[in-house]
Amino acid sequence: MSETSEFKLREFLRADLRRQWHFLHRESPQPSAARLWIGIASPRFAPVLLCRLAHGLYLAHLGPLAKATSLLNFFFFGIEIAVRCPIGPGLFLPHTQGTVIGAWRVGANATIFQGVTLGAREVDFSYTEQSRPTLGDGVTVGSGAKVLGALHIGDGARIGANSVVLQSIAANMLAVGAPARVVQSQ
Repeated sequence: MSETSEFKLREFLRADLRRQWHFLHRESPQPSAARLWIGIASPRFAPVLLCRLAHGLYLAHLGPLAKATSLLNFFFFGIEIAVRCPIGPGLFLPHTQGTVIGAWRVGANATIFQGVTLGAREVDFSYTEQSRPTLGDGVTVGSGAKVLGALHIGDGARIGANSVVLQSIAANMLAVGAPARVVQSQ
């Protein structure tokens, strides 16, 4: 998994925007200035921007400001992202409504669809690694999926829509169902 403790806001945002551009505008590799600004203001990128700002404020020991920034995400985009959760560069959120990201760590190039919950199985106000999931690099979590507890989702793994993951998933595997089971490797 990528090391995200060396958080550099500009570099992470560049990687996030580059990845979004790749998914949404594959036919035009060079963005115009107007299309770039529209992309930054889109409901796919603005939540990522707010998430990055909130995490940066948290790392700067500005907790109340970080929480306020995070609340903007909740009010405007319907997504709740823990300010403590380090998320690697290249985050892509195709849709955000109803999503909760309370993982211990999310690797680089994650794709997280709407209605996803990444968090503890039980109430965990202390936010510990022993109760939160860790996602590797290149993980895709489908719409409505729930990934709960202290488990690890390996690099390149995919979680199917509406799956309930209660056990670790190895790298490059596809898990589906409730409870989720591995059905194939990539």
